[in-house]
Amino acid sequence: SKDLFAVEQAGITIEEVGEHRALCRMELTPQHKNANNAVMGGAIFTLADFTAAVAANSCGVLSVTTTANIQFLSSSKGSVLFGEAEPIKAGRAMTVLAVTIKDDLGAVIAYAVMNCFNKA
Repeated sequence: SKDLFAVEQAGITIEEVGEHRALCRMELTPQHKNANNAVMGGAIFTLADFTAAVAANSCGVLSVTTTANIQFLSSSKGSVLFGEAEPIKAGRAMTVLAVTIKDDLGAVIAYAVMNCFNKA
């Protein structure tokens, strides 16, 4: 709730949280679109980053993203995007997460790998 940009501006909600896992949802509105009426890459990245943060922080350790790599794969035709994060490596000092972004029609929109530093 303290990630005001993701929650208030982008409208992202947390659907599920597990150990180093998260599922988040973003209802698409005109504010998420670019001049070509496609979902802005920054909106997709925000969903990926927030979903990774929720997953990384799910075990009670404060984590911050240190590097991120995102591949934009398809334009969304749907009205909702879902971000799902799963651990690639969950270590003491670092958590690496795979985040898949899909729309409500089942299309894979983007794939990201996020490296998170776990603060003690």
